[in-house]
Formats: sequence, structure tokens, C-alpha cells
Amino acid sequence: MEEKNIEASAARVTSNITIEKREAAKKQAEIVGHPLHLFTKENEALTEVINKTKSLIKDIKIDPSDDNNRKIIEIIDNLRKVAIHYAKKGDLLYPHMKAKYDISGPSDVMWSVDDEIRDELKFIADSDFRNAEYLGRLEHAITRMEEMIYKEQNIFFPICTKFFTDEEWYKIYQDSKDYAPCLVDFVKWPEAEAALSKENATSNATDDIINLPGGHFTPAQLRAMLNTLPVEISFIDENDINCFFNEGPKLFKRAGMAIGRDVYSCHPPKIEMMVRSIIGDFKSGARDKVSVWMEKEGIPVLVEYIAVRDDNGQYIGTMECVQKMDEAKKHFEK
Repeated sequence: MEEKNIEASAARVTSNITIEKREAAKKQAEIVGHPLHLFTKENEALTEVINKTKSLIKDIKIDPSDDNNRKIIEIIDNLRKVAIHYAKKGDLLYPHMKAKYDISGPSDVMWSVDDEIRDELKFIADSDFRNAEYLGRLEHAITRMEEMIYKEQNIFFPICTKFFTDEEWYKIYQDSKDYAPCLVDFVKWPEAEAALSKENATSNATDDIINLPGGHFTPAQLRAMLNTLPVEISFIDENDINCFFNEGPKLFKRAGMAIGRDVYSCHPPKIEMMVRSIIGDFKSGARDKVSVWMEKEGIPVLVEYIAVRDDNGQYIGTMECVQKMDEAKKHFEK
């Protein structure tokens, strides 16, 4: 049913795409360094891993030796790199399509399927490979991966090429640099590099002073200080609009294109209701802070959501702070 919903939604959106538009979309994906070029190359690499997995599954059914089972465990590590591919889609493409162009089918359905595939591969990786269900679940997972690759290449990416402007692709390219490789190395896109360099030169031209009760900064000083803090900072205003992310490597990636969009569009459906609940409590005054301890990429992390209020106690926004706690953990374990 979910697959039919995706295809029906895509059919409505793409029904008026001419042959010329389809060819233009294909050419866009062939531009070396373009985000769609990278996504396509990742899909090609993932397809190779899927085919190797299929072949290995056949071998194991004939010869369930420890050597073959060791190989399947190793190849699952490569399959799980699809999580990087899905994270980029979820951070850079789905929210922009929904918020800017009001196309919600992919974000409402495909995003959830991405999460299910990623979670199933993690479950399989953590399971006993001798379990009778192991190979069956793995076969089902890679079938779903193949279906998602088909939908991306033939439905979702053509929709993106129809609507996204060059300037939007430049920003998606810039945000893509923050992600680890998914079987394919990142390649520079000269056209985007030139455009972004020109934009940065213009935005950095001002040397106005920012005066605050506690002192003053130039914009360059303030930017450098915020980027030096050992904390990932995000801020949304009282209208739930993303206003600021500090720069640099992050455990929780933040797309620059998300600035100016509502915060809810940046979260998958299964997380959105929790985010709405927290912000609703901040606005009503029921809570001022929510702290969440978790592990991310094997690192202990403290995530704090903090209500920001003015001198009169009025709610003016929410700040999210993400801090790695591995050094603190090591210190207190001594």
C-alpha cells in the first residue's frame, strides 16, 4: 500500500514533465559533483553490494560454513552504509521538497521506509547468523533496498530535478560535505564552488559591530566564537522557524537549507510528534528544559532542549545543545 501511495503521488507530480524535461533531469545527474550525480553513484555502488550479497546467500544455502558466514557478516557492514545515503535524503531532500514545494508524499512515506530498512539491517547485524530467520530477513531487507533504489532513480530524483533551482542544488552540495562517504568518495562540483565562493565573499563584506549588554563583537568574531564552542547549537524562534545552527562537524547534521523553514519539516514522521510536544510545553510554561542522554556512533551524548525567554519571561524560541560526553566519562572513570 505504501509503495502504491508513493507511485500515485509521483504520477500526479510528474504527469506534466515533458520528454525534454526528463532528458534534462538525466543530464543533471551526469554532472560530476552534482548532488544527484553522487546519489546515483552511491546507488550503483549499493547495487553492487546487494548483488554480492545475493550471490553469497546462495553459497551459504549450499555450504553454511564458518568462512561463508564470516563473509556475510563483513558484507552486511557495507550494506549498512546505506544509512548515510538515507540520512542525506532525510536531511537535505525530503524536508526541502515538503517545505518549499508542498510535495509531502516522499517525506511522509519514503522517509519511514528508509528508517525501517536501516533499523532492519542493524537488527540483522546484531543477530546470531545461525538463526534460521537470518537469511530470510536479510533477503527481504535487500529486496526493499532495491525497491527504494528504483523509486529514487525513476520517481523521486526526477521530481527533485523538476523543481529544485541551481541555487538550491548549490546549497545541497555544500551541506553534503558534512556527511561521511557512502561507498563513493565526495567529488567537488566546480560550478557550485564558484557560486558559493562568490556568495560568501558578499556576506562577509560587512564589518558592523554587534553591541550587547555584556560587550561587543564584529560578526566575524561572533561567528568564530560560536563555531569554537564544543557544543552543537541550534535555535528556532517563537514561530518554530529554524534561525541558526553553528558550523562545523556534527553528530546531528544540520542542513543550511533548513534555515527559514519550520522545524517540524526537518524531522521524520515518527519523531515529529515528540518535537511538537516538547515545544508546546515550552510555550505553555509547563517545562523549561528537556535532557536526553543517548549514544550516537558509539559516543555518549547529552542533548538538551532549552526554552529561551526574554527579560519578561516571554517565550521567544528554543535552543538545542548537543554535547559529546566521552571526555567527561573518561575523566570520571579514572
